Amino acid sequence: MPLSLVLFDCDGVLVDSEIVASRTDAALLKELGYEIDPEEISVRFSGLTQERIMELLTAEHGLRFPDDYRERQRRELDDRLRAEVEAIPGVHEMLDKLELPRAICSNSSTDRLRIVLERTKLWDRFRPYVFAAGEVGTKRTKPAPDVYLFGCEQFETAPRETLVLEDSVHGVAAAAAAGCRVVGFVGGSHTYPGHADALTEAGAETVIRRLVDVPGVVDAFAGWENV
Repeated sequence: MPLSLVLFDCDGVLVDSEIVASRTDAALLKELGYEIDPEEISVRFSGLTQERIMELLTAEHGLRFPDDYRERQRRELDDRLRAEVEAIPGVHEMLDKLELPRAICSNSSTDRLRIVLERTKLWDRFRPYVFAAGEVGTKRTKPAPDVYLFGCEQFETAPRETLVLEDSVHGVAAAAAAGCRVVGFVGGSHTYPGHADALTEAGAETVIRRLVDVPGVVDAFAGWENV
């Protein structure tokens, strides 16, 4: 079935921000007395909102977060992203060759998306089609499928005609639940051993590590049936 739309996750797919977030979270959690490596944060929590991460750590380890923790985490991460985040290699070349309509569907806020996309010169390549899950439609974040269904609705495109590129298990699960065709991406600095297998198990039909391969995958999917 030919594809009509491509929806991208942002963090870890278009911009190499997941590793920055993991390092920031690891440092802040250490101050609370909880030791965790950035790599473990990437494996366990990539694709989740900060609020959900805090909920899980509270339930699993009894962590007590100060009232100002979420705001402090937001400020510190935003500052680091403004100074450090880079585009995933090949993203502009890929977009130059991609002919289908495209949009971003992310768990990040619009404010944060603007920070990373403007720094990497990607904001103008997507706006106004930059959708923050917590701010559009039902406002349910991934792993709920809602933001991907919302993206499809904006272009009046059926999910089965939509390709999603995702780097996290939670994001792949969201896109698959929406009924989209899903490609896993393991080209970010936060990738880990077993990453590709985890994305496949979550519902990705194939996995790539180079963004420049996306246009070729779009062409190939026209002849593939989901298995």
